[in-house]
Amino acid sequence: MSSAAQALEEVAGKFAAEAIRQDAQGDKNAAAASYQKAIDALVKLIHLFPENTLNAVYEQHCEQYKKRINELNLDLSHDENNQVNQDHRNSNQTTLGNNLENMIIKEKPNVSWKEVIGLEDVKVALRESIVYPARKPELFTLGWPRGILLYGPPGCGKTMLAAATASEINGYFINVDAASMMSKWLGDAEKNVSQLFHMARDTSKKESIPVIILIDEVDSLLGNSQNENGGEIRVKNQFLTEMDGVNDKGKNLQVYVIAATNKPWKLDWAFLRRFSKRVYIPLPSEKARENLFVSYLSKLKKDTSVNASELSKMIDGYSASDIKDICQSVQLSVIDEYFTSADSKGDRDLTHSQLRDITIDDFRRTIKKRRPSVSTDMIVEYSNWTRDFSAT
Repeated sequence: MSSAAQALEEVAGKFAAEAIRQDAQGDKNAAAASYQKAIDALVKLIHLFPENTLNAVYEQHCEQYKKRINELNLDLSHDENNQVNQDHRNSNQTTLGNNLENMIIKEKPNVSWKEVIGLEDVKVALRESIVYPARKPELFTLGWPRGILLYGPPGCGKTMLAAATASEINGYFINVDAASMMSKWLGDAEKNVSQLFHMARDTSKKESIPVIILIDEVDSLLGNSQNENGGEIRVKNQFLTEMDGVNDKGKNLQVYVIAATNKPWKLDWAFLRRFSKRVYIPLPSEKARENLFVSYLSKLKKDTSVNASELSKMIDGYSASDIKDICQSVQLSVIDEYFTSADSKGDRDLTHSQLRDITIDDFRRTIKKRRPSVSTDMIVEYSNWTRDFSAT
């Protein structure tokens, strides 16, 4: 995912979190407005990045937020009339199961192993933990890991890896939105966690297929905090209890939990113990950077000076999303020249063939202006944490 897409996703998450806080405090007008802002950010994200493999999830979140806005507006109308609609309140108590059902992507995520460039060691870990047990569970007489933690710098493919794994095993993929999980209007948060795992187990048993639960940015839901309130502690304890059920009592149950985080040091040992596979997703190697450039350059109009191998050597320390951003920025600069030229000439009929070829100098100028999104200090932190807690 590009940095622009990540920024929009973060904006939507912040508005959703604010809406939940306002909702819990009974400020219905403010909550409805914040839910709408979250929807607007997600809609913009979907429109700007139509090929994003997570758009189906974003659309589902929009539907959930729209439903809550409608419920809030209905409540406000009832408040104005000083009336209480008991049927409506009872129906709210049953929305949790329905909304969780909507979180299942019943189509396979449209991403394959081939699209995940590099990260071969990570793919091996996911095959050993999920793909092979899903195919031949009888081979694993000692059981297999049900909890996998993927950690590392942002923009290196954690979410894509989880989606590709779900696609590989032809199973259901539940992408958990932390904001929805903590939301008052879906019920008590610890009940949400219980319902989520119950639904995953029930779906796997009834349909005899594997189910992957992806909890992205898990530190925001289950990380350490000195200011934890009672509700947050109950959510954490409920999650740990459910993970114990999956790990210790699941037997041949095909339910897997993939947790992803950019901040593994925020997770406490009680959480880490439930995730026997803890896999570092590093910045791309030089070969992986070259392959990423090969993939993106194949879609650009360029001259013979542009060489993927040479470019990969220029950007040591850049993430996969940084590389995509660089290629997009170069393309945009050439397109800007194209329209500027057309406007200056008053020519609205310039053809695509008049778009000039991208050169290696275009890349040099762009790289000079764009710094990597991951700092050296961050890499040191990941290295230290990997030394102490990695488990592949």
